[in-house]
Amino acid sequence: MTYLKRMGQAASWVAWTGGAPAPWHLAALDEAYALMDKGQFEEAEARARALVEARRSRRGRDRRPGTVWYAAYVAALAARAHGRQAHPLLAEFEALIAEAERTYGIHRGLLLPARLNRAWVLIDTERPAEAEAEARDVLRALARRAHDERDRQLELSALICLGHTLCAQGRYEEAETIARGNRARADTDVVQPLRVLLIRSLSGLGRHAEALAESLESLPEPQPHAAGHLELYRATALHALGRRAEARAEADRALAACERYLHPTHSRNAAVRTLLSRIGPP
Repeated sequence: MTYLKRMGQAASWVAWTGGAPAPWHLAALDEAYALMDKGQFEEAEARARALVEARRSRRGRDRRPGTVWYAAYVAALAARAHGRQAHPLLAEFEALIAEAERTYGIHRGLLLPARLNRAWVLIDTERPAEAEAEARDVLRALARRAHDERDRQLELSALICLGHTLCAQGRYEEAETIARGNRARADTDVVQPLRVLLIRSLSGLGRHAEALAESLESLPEPQPHAAGHLELYRATALHALGRRAEARAEADRALAACERYLHPTHSRNAAVRTLLSRIGPP
């Protein structure tokens, strides 16, 4: 075992004795994240919720508030990625945020990501102005503290979220500025989401040929939670350009990708089906 591994384990045990999640609890939640990476969102959510219930059923569980909070956060994250619209996700994230604002430790460290997830849920529930306010608040909070690499990734994610709130309000030029202005800073994880934001904003501005050209550039393989996103906006551009057969084929690919990974009530499923109805039968 290397020195760094020993130090990591020691740090975990010290944190545990202070009330943080135990190393084996964190390992279980790491498995939930790994399931999300594979698109197995229901399994990931079930794994995290099982840990919540297990901790709540034990005596002295309030010695481990971080375990229950973090497991509940991971469960809500998996449910949001899966897109089960009937699930009371907004209430879950608001409860997590309220608790994180009252406490420290792992709760406090994940407060801004929890707020950003709340913003995405607000977009999904067609409350884009509130989502915009939340995303801007997260960006202001990040600007007030010294940035490390994790903050840079969170800032880019917040900017992408902000861009989609603007698109949802018809403010496509502002969204295009965000997408173009941050491309040079993007690493592999955010290249694809930034490109999707740019394509959506260009289509919203009626610049469908540009949107299509951007959509055909080589991109990293999307993560399962982004299934069908790029194909949806590529199909939108093709349809606007009068290339109906190609638009239909691309929309069918988008729907197949969504059906593979996402819940039937996911907002992207609905968007693809709406586009298919506009395109018409083959």
